Amino acid sequence: MNRRFRQVFTALREHTSVSYAKIATVGGFCNVDLIIVKATAPDDLPLPDKYVHELLKIFSVSPPCCRAFSVSFNRRLGKTRSWRVALKCLLLLHRLLKSLPEDSPFRSELLFNQSNGLISLYPCRFQDASSSNPDSYTMFIRSYAHLLDEALGRFLLDGKVFCNEHLEMPENLPDKMKEMGRLLEILPQLQSLIDQVMNCRPTGAAVRSFLIQTTMKYIIRDSFICYTMFRREIVLVLDNLFQMPYRSCIAAFGIYKKAAVQANQLWEFYDWCRHMGFCGSYEYPFVDRIPKIQIHALETFINGMWQLTETSSPTTSPASSFTDSRSCLTEDDRDKQMVVVGTLKEKFEDNCFPENFDEDKEMKPLIQLDDDSENDSWEDLLEASVNLSCLQENKNSDASEKDGRKIQVYNPNASNPFYQPFSMPVCSAQYASSDPKYPWGL
Repeated sequence: MNRRFRQVFTALREHTSVSYAKIATVGGFCNVDLIIVKATAPDDLPLPDKYVHELLKIFSVSPPCCRAFSVSFNRRLGKTRSWRVALKCLLLLHRLLKSLPEDSPFRSELLFNQSNGLISLYPCRFQDASSSNPDSYTMFIRSYAHLLDEALGRFLLDGKVFCNEHLEMPENLPDKMKEMGRLLEILPQLQSLIDQVMNCRPTGAAVRSFLIQTTMKYIIRDSFICYTMFRREIVLVLDNLFQMPYRSCIAAFGIYKKAAVQANQLWEFYDWCRHMGFCGSYEYPFVDRIPKIQIHALETFINGMWQLTETSSPTTSPASSFTDSRSCLTEDDRDKQMVVVGTLKEKFEDNCFPENFDEDKEMKPLIQLDDDSENDSWEDLLEASVNLSCLQENKNSDASEKDGRKIQVYNPNASNPFYQPFSMPVCSAQYASSDPKYPWGL
């Protein structure tokens, strides 16, 4: 009984306000407040375009009327308990934001009133009392108000700015990094707007409302703009990812990792909207779904790029961090480092230079000749070299016999001292895969 009484009282009050506004307009008295009341009538008809044009004309002739609109809009949205009136108020603001240019005084006035609390879109305290199922309508109105609040404070949903302007990256590195820093601030805001768009998905009885279906078309088309801009800018960030500082790489990876999850949610949301027939199938953009293996590979690569501590500066290079770490060492640490370096040096000298090596000691010649022969011919040199090779083979065989292992290798050209093995180049593709330079046999 109480709910039915509230429904009748709310409908009577809203219809009385609209009737008063129409009578005052016929009498020649018209202002922004009356236009807002007439535009937000509690019926299921769409928002008339003529009221949007009238407000645009008033703002162009008299810019101070923007403040009067903010006050009237806040009063109309704050006092109503009808979801139809509240939805038309939000849709009227949405249409005005899309129609006015970016440098319009209406936008600056709305931002000023929003900062001063004259316009309260979030948190929205609207509670429906005009329907038998108020929860679904209340949830949709609050989600829509939150979306407009973020759009008003950040991007203001201007399609011309988003779609027609293509970003050109500067050539020099400092300007490019400055532009990357600006993109890293914009992309999370775009992701937040896309999340709020998906939160505006109606449920329950609100799905069947013609007025809500009309509003969803405006919301979805603006989400096309946001997602198209996000997809274009994230590609620029990934192209310059490995030129950015470490902290910027981490921020970019966080955005890209969230985009992988958000893409799946957005694809399901667009599929539901397409099934409901909110917009034409040709209007929906292609949603790039990022595989998990790509996220894992990028995370592994970024983790191996630099090893920075939590206290390090984001612009600190590895060389400068190494210099700072050496300057922070104490004397005991430096002594320990000198001991370690000296030990490594001694091991290196022991392995490379034997102990019995003496610089002053004369090395024996490899080929021993008779002392009494002054002029040796080349035949004698050849015979001495052959005897040297045989002597080395005998030494190797004696060493193997001492170890108890006898190895006999057949070599028909062992007596030829000028024998060199001939290496045939690989010509067949069957054996080319054995070469490590060509692992695939190409």
